[in-house]
Amino acid sequence: MKKQGPIPDALVPFLEGKVLLMDKPLTWTSFKMIRRVRGLTFIAKVGHAGTLDPLATGLLIICTGKATKQINDYMGMIKEYTGTMVLGATTATYDLESAPENFTGIDHITPDQILDTTKQFTGEIMQIPPQHSAIKKDGVRLYETARQGIEVKVDPRKITIDTFEITKIDLPNIEFRVVCSTGTYIRSLVSDFGKALGVGAYMSALRRTKIGDFDVADAIQWEDLRDEVEVLLANENHTVVE
Repeated sequence: MKKQGPIPDALVPFLEGKVLLMDKPLTWTSFKMIRRVRGLTFIAKVGHAGTLDPLATGLLIICTGKATKQINDYMGMIKEYTGTMVLGATTATYDLESAPENFTGIDHITPDQILDTTKQFTGEIMQIPPQHSAIKKDGVRLYETARQGIEVKVDPRKITIDTFEITKIDLPNIEFRVVCSTGTYIRSLVSDFGKALGVGAYMSALRRTKIGDFDVADAIQWEDLRDEVEVLLANENHTVVE
């Protein structure tokens, strides 16, 4: 990371350290949020406390300046998600970044089966991360090899699912809420859930609603932060860089 240069006086508090609760928009990568905040605040040292996939929305904790020292504390906190899965098909990425395939009939699936199957995925369980993920194996990110059609053996990881609640069943769509430990891939949870039912499943929507005691209800939109910084810079003849 390049050395921090001079910044406008109005933005010194961002250098001293701010914890921003952001509501990540759909299709934005977590790194795009970081890049935008860097350009907006003139702060080189900016990081986030836990990646969200491009097709996920919701709470992203972004730390600036000296507050980046707290990132690991936030990353270790319990997470809460709400989302939707679709039964009867799979995708290579376990979500809609790739096209549904392997279609299977689901007429025999009952609500009781769905509710009962969640019990297999609560408590401490072993989970294999998706091939399309940013995890590195031998120095290469899995999604890079996956895009080449190469499957890399990944060891399962121990995670904890405190809550796996089905909130609505409208087949083939199932809405859910999950409270889980850090390191949990909800896409993998959905894929494994579909396998357990014998019909396959992929995630069609995901929203992170909580990180520890932080709630997405208290988060701001990107436009809100941009407007706030524009006001701070108004008297210093600086313009916002996005």
